[in-house]
Amino acid sequence: MLNIALFGPPGAGKGTQSEFLIKEYNLFYISTGDLLRKEIKNQTKLGKQAQSIIASGGLVSDEIIVQIIEKTITDNPDANGFLFDGFPRTYIQAYILEGLMIKLNTSLNCLISLDVTEEESVRRLLHRGKTSGRSDDNEVVIRNRLKEYREKTLPVLKFYKDKGICFDVNSEKPIPEVKKSINKIVKDELSKRLLNIVLFGYPGSGRGSQGRAIAKKYGLEYVATGPMLGEEIEKGTEIGKQVKELYENGQLVPDEIVVQLIEQKLENSKEIKGFIFKGFPRTLVQSYILDGLLKKHGSSLAKIIEIEVPTLELIRRLDERSKTKDCMPYDTSTAKIVKRLQEHEYKTVPVIEKYNELHGVVKIDGTGSFEEVLEKISFEIENGFKNLR
Repeated sequence: MLNIALFGPPGAGKGTQSEFLIKEYNLFYISTGDLLRKEIKNQTKLGKQAQSIIASGGLVSDEIIVQIIEKTITDNPDANGFLFDGFPRTYIQAYILEGLMIKLNTSLNCLISLDVTEEESVRRLLHRGKTSGRSDDNEVVIRNRLKEYREKTLPVLKFYKDKGICFDVNSEKPIPEVKKSINKIVKDELSKRLLNIVLFGYPGSGRGSQGRAIAKKYGLEYVATGPMLGEEIEKGTEIGKQVKELYENGQLVPDEIVVQLIEQKLENSKEIKGFIFKGFPRTLVQSYILDGLLKKHGSSLAKIIEIEVPTLELIRRLDERSKTKDCMPYDTSTAKIVKRLQEHEYKTVPVIEKYNELHGVVKIDGTGSFEEVLEKISFEIENGFKNLR
């Protein structure tokens, strides 16, 4: 997800540049003023609260504004990202947005500040007043608005400069040059991002074979907990000895061990385009762990894919696999197969539902041939790469 805040004093050209960013990067536009008017028009609960405050001459509280913004983001899971215009407007709102982004498992990628001198702003707005007939475009009002912008907004710019994601653009240059500068900033930020994918599906859906094929095709690091644990056992490491003992006693490997291995993989994998996770996260707890691990390493999930296969077809596939060298421990009887499918439903389906609510989950029909399913997944992967560029 690509999230950008666009700043600039009145007359800096935010409207023109907003249109460019929305079209170029398929972003959902978030203007607090527009959102408030929409909520009031639709007479939602928040809209009624805001209308009452405005009618009494008050300012709409940050508490109401942040709820409206959160609702807008969660109501648009298919958006490639969001463009914030007019928020955060104050230092406090900057902290509010930080907290909201963390809650939604995302972050603000960059704040772009359109720089223009006060005299140029005044000149542009006075010209606009002549052509648009706007009564507020007179010099006294304009200079008051610019003064308010400086007093309230400059601390916000410092907040993001300290984080290293605030970029200044000279907005007095011709519009094409300003667009070019903005485009370079966004592309530079996108180049730092990894394409991290979680591949979901019931046992027998083909996650393993598809995951390995995708990793090879697109230069992604394949992360599967089963093979990683097996490798530790084979090497005879301390972790491998612990895992072997757990297996021998019929116990599950705790998250503490799995997380160590995944973190090692994240740290040791260099010059790659991203990771594809298979078999992790398997539970809600593990989903929060993965989100935290990726955030710690300055990354996040870019795409979640679920391969869908009818239950009877899953059972048929797993029964066939039980007769081959690829037989898994849960393939050895129909009862074990059903139990494993039920376990996925109880533990992993809630994880998929969580991700679907936050980011959107791409559903892939897994009933075709291996090549057909790979082609469908590849189409989604390539769209993901396109969004990262």
